[in-house]
Amino acid sequence: MVSELQRLVDSLGARLGRSVAIDDPGIRLLAYNSHTGRIDGARLESILRRSVSPELVGHVHGSGALTAAGLFTVPSRPDLGFDVARVGMPVRYEGALLGFLWLLLSDGPVTDAQAAAVRQAADSAALTLHRDFLMGELSRGRERELVRDLISADAELRAEAARWLIEEELAAAGPVRVLVATVGPESGQPLGEQDRLALAVGLEQARHRLPPRSALHLERPDHGILVWVQQVPARAEVEDLAGVVHGRVVRESGKECWIGIGESCPGLAQAHESYGEAKRAADVARIVKVLGPVVWRAELGVYGLLAELPAERLGHDLHPGVRRLLEHDAGKDALATTVEKFLDNAGDVKRTAAELRIHRASLYYRLRKAEEVARIDLSSGDDRLTLHLGFKVARLIGLR
Repeated sequence: MVSELQRLVDSLGARLGRSVAIDDPGIRLLAYNSHTGRIDGARLESILRRSVSPELVGHVHGSGALTAAGLFTVPSRPDLGFDVARVGMPVRYEGALLGFLWLLLSDGPVTDAQAAAVRQAADSAALTLHRDFLMGELSRGRERELVRDLISADAELRAEAARWLIEEELAAAGPVRVLVATVGPESGQPLGEQDRLALAVGLEQARHRLPPRSALHLERPDHGILVWVQQVPARAEVEDLAGVVHGRVVRESGKECWIGIGESCPGLAQAHESYGEAKRAADVARIVKVLGPVVWRAELGVYGLLAELPAERLGHDLHPGVRRLLEHDAGKDALATTVEKFLDNAGDVKRTAAELRIHRASLYYRLRKAEEVARIDLSSGDDRLTLHLGFKVARLIGLR
């Protein structure tokens, strides 16, 4: 499809002596011709990143692009790097918007003859994009089926899925790392349509940043999965990609998003291992909240160990002192927060008081009160250890 669109914009550009480009409805660049005329920062960003800022997308859409039936103009917005106004033509197939064909007004006004040529080119682009859409849907359906098998509990099914993904050229061979994204406070509950769409958009945007055949994705009822096939990338690259997913999902859903990052594994057939790790990391991050929105499985610390145990078992064995403190606080969490912060800081009174923004005398008072309520001795190493673990368990099972 890209080669056909490229030939179309090259031909139209040569015929009109103008800069020509085609974007999808989200203003992601699909094809453009080489041109020596004036271009702006928005075009350069589009060429380099194949996308533009959400603010610029809003400006284009707000200029009537989504409802236009013929040629329309998008005024310049220098503050967005959009220094040159555009003339656009919607690319539609049977009324469905598939993209836009653009001319730069820095090349001069659009004549009637040029407008006719643009309309004809838009019709040709619509046929190409529609055909690609149909083929893409078939390919995506097959991909979804195979990725579901790839993370299944059946080892034979996983091996077959990995083989077919490579043989059908849906994915390349190589080391694999899985990222899992989830939205909102509830775990295991099916997401609403808007939240699922937000996950899909975030995962799609991440895929657009990666080379062909290096990523697969799948939306599950309560989370999204990105399978990244690549020679083991640097940590910064992984976190950058996770940040792309997180930022876009938050913007689209208006809710918090939690990303878990699994360990790298040798190939697609082992992707389920990285998936399980990433899913656990995302769930723990969502529950305890103190680890941040993007969490590596390898850095879960004690939470990773505790997460291996059933929640029922953890709740049953929760230190009674933790329960007494939580019941005493009755939702205010004053004593529990004080003791947990004190234990997190290894008993450093000065640092704890500073972080809680209270006087040290107030801190000593709270600690003595907590000892009475919890019936523990904070000078005892055993009591401190079991209480500290108890607070982590309380977060993990949702009591805090």
